[in-house]
Amino acid sequence: MSAAPIQLIRHRCGAWRLRRAPGQLQQLQRLLDAHSFWASGRSQRELSRMLAGSQAVISAWQDSRLVGFGRATSDGVFRAVLWDVVVAGEHQGRGLGRRIVEALLQDPALQGVERTYLMTTNSSGFYEQLGFTTVEKQRLMLRPK
Repeated sequence: MSAAPIQLIRHRCGAWRLRRAPGQLQQLQRLLDAHSFWASGRSQRELSRMLAGSQAVISAWQDSRLVGFGRATSDGVFRAVLWDVVVAGEHQGRGLGRRIVEALLQDPALQGVERTYLMTTNSSGFYEQLGFTTVEKQRLMLRPK
């Protein structure tokens, strides 16, 4: 018996369904905790606020199990930023991350945006395959909480 296909869901701005459907926020929390060092330890309340402020959200489901996720914020004209692209370990290397990023880039909230940014620690090769380039003339700056 083959595994069920993976379905991508494009959520409306704020991802109301993902925030409110029983168990889905908990699944997002588990996915981030298990498969991302930068997004582990986020509370469900924080995740709900994060989703509410995201213009584009894509989730990937195999049956009723969340196996991938990505989101973006944007001003709708000049800038957009991709955030939190995560794929469960057993699904990595099969094109799911590519599908999520492409779906985010095709989201109406990002259409026509002049520039789309992202930050990555160890996946630059993956993003280069999708058309992103390293920007040497800019510097990432951080203001701690």
